[in-house]
Amino acid sequence: MQTREFVELAGSAAEIAGVALIVGGLLVASVRYLVAPKRIDPPRYQRYRQDLGRAILLGLEVLVAADIVRTVAFTPTMDSVTILAMIVAIRTFLSWSLALELEGRWPWQRAAEPVVPNG
Repeated sequence: MQTREFVELAGSAAEIAGVALIVGGLLVASVRYLVAPKRIDPPRYQRYRQDLGRAILLGLEVLVAADIVRTVAFTPTMDSVTILAMIVAIRTFLSWSLALELEGRWPWQRAAEPVVPNG
């Protein structure tokens, strides 16, 4: 197997894995939503959104990796690198937006420290 064929296969496998993660996450989140008790804390819908958001985030990360592999290995021209930069910027913005939606803070902000009561 030639190097080019291997990189093409690896890029395709990563793209398939990214899509599979998103679709699989949708299915798992939907099943969890449907079989969850009606009254739980946090509410079912909120947990459904969080599960789905996490699946999308993970799938986006894998799809970015696939784009990087394909662009750097196949066509490292200025045009292809520019297109890659735009794709990565868009997907990064989507990831940050989803992280903000899920966690209530930007990815670079520290998580709020838990408040420990005096006692």
